Amino acid sequence: MNLDPKLMEIIRCPDDHGLLEPVGEELVCQSCGLAYPVRDDIPVLLVDEARKPA
Repeated sequence: MNLDPKLMEIIRCPDDHGLLEPVGEELVCQSCGLAYPVRDDIPVLLVDEARKPA
């Protein structure tokens, strides 16, 4: 995954506005735990597309 560091500074979880951290091929919210996929280096920040925490 190759995301612009400036982009990572401004994007937040669309559900609770928490910080997102890259984990594998996903961006994981540090507060609610939702994992958003990254496809072709583009974050898919749709709650319906997010994987729920275990």
